[in-house]
Amino acid sequence: MSDDKVVKLGAKKREHQDDSKTGEDDVVYCSFCKRPNTQVLKMVKGPGVNICSECAMIAVQYLILNDRMPSAEAQQILDAFWGKARR
Repeated sequence: MSDDKVVKLGAKKREHQDDSKTGEDDVVYCSFCKRPNTQVLKMVKGPGVNICSECAMIAVQYLILNDRMPSAEAQQILDAFWGKARR
């Protein structure tokens, strides 16, 4: 698995690199939609939870629209993301 596919949060950097690359081929599942990292654009891996890029954007959209009046800048971000996702 590519190192840029799964972003790990809260993980300490290794001071010494070993030759074994344990864990790089592990499948990581989104804690929300249960899809594996092999089926999503990106996965953020936190301590005990993971969220895929799609679920993260849904959460962001909910938080922005919860105020009912998204700023013009926030709306541009949402339009850009959802426009690309539909193509």
